[in-house]
Amino acid sequence: MPSLTSRPANPTSLPVTERLPVLDILRGFALMGILIMNMPGFSASFFVEADGSHLWKDPIDQLAEQAREALFSGKFNSMFSLLFGIGFTIQFARMQARDPASATSLYLRRLVALLFFGVVHACIFWPGDVLHTYALLGIVLVLGLRRASDRTLVGLIVAALLYPAVNGLVRLAVFTKELTAERVRIAQAFEASNNTAFGGGSFVDMVRENLRIMAHFYTDAINLWGNLGWYVMLGMTMLIGVLAGRRRWVQRIPELLPQIRRLTWWALGIGLVCGVAFTVIFELNREPGPSPIKVLGSVCYSLSRLALMIFYVLVIVRLSQSAAGRRWMAPWEAAGRLPLTNYLMQTAICLVLFQHWGFGWWLQVGPALGLVLSLVIFFAIQVPWSLWWLKRHERGPMEALWARLTYGGAGRGGVKQARAA
Repeated sequence: MPSLTSRPANPTSLPVTERLPVLDILRGFALMGILIMNMPGFSASFFVEADGSHLWKDPIDQLAEQAREALFSGKFNSMFSLLFGIGFTIQFARMQARDPASATSLYLRRLVALLFFGVVHACIFWPGDVLHTYALLGIVLVLGLRRASDRTLVGLIVAALLYPAVNGLVRLAVFTKELTAERVRIAQAFEASNNTAFGGGSFVDMVRENLRIMAHFYTDAINLWGNLGWYVMLGMTMLIGVLAGRRRWVQRIPELLPQIRRLTWWALGIGLVCGVAFTVIFELNREPGPSPIKVLGSVCYSLSRLALMIFYVLVIVRLSQSAAGRRWMAPWEAAGRLPLTNYLMQTAICLVLFQHWGFGWWLQVGPALGLVLSLVIFFAIQVPWSLWWLKRHERGPMEALWARLTYGGAGRGGVKQARAA
């Protein structure tokens, strides 16, 4: 029986020599940022501060929280969805070139496998999972938008940019004081049950509570409305990635460097201005419920999310063009070659640290220490592990399993052929 991880697991997997290193670097950078942003959800309830209070009173924690929101919030899951869109165009084109008749069904099988990972991750281990979101958006992309024109995609992107303003105005019309108070009571009840299950319960208690949270996320009407905004924002950057893939922007980086330099500074300026604006707006208006100023804050958040994500991407693209830059970014490149494995590893590590059945650090790590802990986990555990693994294998264990679930017997044949060669 061939090993799942020793060789490429399918005939359409990308050999190491054909990979685009800048995409791996971006994936690694996104993994680091996602861990930073997920740390509060690992160490405390998703439902904290529903009444507008501060969970963490220390000034350094509040400063770290505000910096995290302004510089990191939403930027890195958006970066992953951008990379998902780029990867879709590359992978699907290769599948069509090799087997046009089965390319669509094969890619859908890949997405269903990802959806399986995401649902298991969300329901059993951690409800903050994003994999199922990417998978569902990918299915819409394959079945509904694969043949859409660039003009249609641009129109959808513009509509997604307008969504926060329209959504905010609708919320102003719909939300009453009574409804707002009821939502606060629901959130506080979930916070209490989270603290009991995660801060004092067993592994089984954790799973039960995760299932309750996921049911609430996807059956409660108000939460479904909120989820729509989440899907719209990630869908927008996924479509930008599809455009980037169609126009081969990644392969044309040297040619596009003059435009990249100009766009970098525009993205930084817009991102910082909007980031400071939404951080100040939401800090000064912490009372529950919508308001006109919060609508402006939501628009600023959406613009900052997109602009700073683009800034980070363009800076990494520029640095990756030199040998010195590539050497400096080698840690991110190594982590980015094992994105699924490292993403799930972050959950495993943090559950052991924070759940009662592990080290029991629930509600003991504030934003400042959480930022430090995120960087320690990434650079002291995940990067060295990735470098060690890649010296022995060409793909991560979860990436290999994903390929096996996607390509089945063809994957095993590809392994045997590679070994014979």
